[in-house]
Amino acid sequence: MREDNEFMDKDAALKDRKAGGVRKLGYKKKVCKFCQGAAPADYKNPEMLRRYITERGKILPARITGTCAKHQRALNREIKRARVLAYLPFEKK
Repeated sequence: MREDNEFMDKDAALKDRKAGGVRKLGYKKKVCKFCQGAAPADYKNPEMLRRYITERGKILPARITGTCAKHQRALNREIKRARVLAYLPFEKK
């Protein structure tokens, strides 16, 4: 009978811990700057495009930049156009 009481105490402790307000830390949802009214991505504006590539020249993913899928595709297209026209480097040496 003693073992049953030990299990009940553990269950009660677990319930108290859950109800005690121990929360998971959330994160702030990133919003697409282009959807909020910023100027659209343009290959002729390399200063703006540089914010979306790493120092090594890789394109940052949408989960890091917060852009939506539609604007991420447009951003990728414009970055690649800027690279071909030598506004942006393909890679940093």
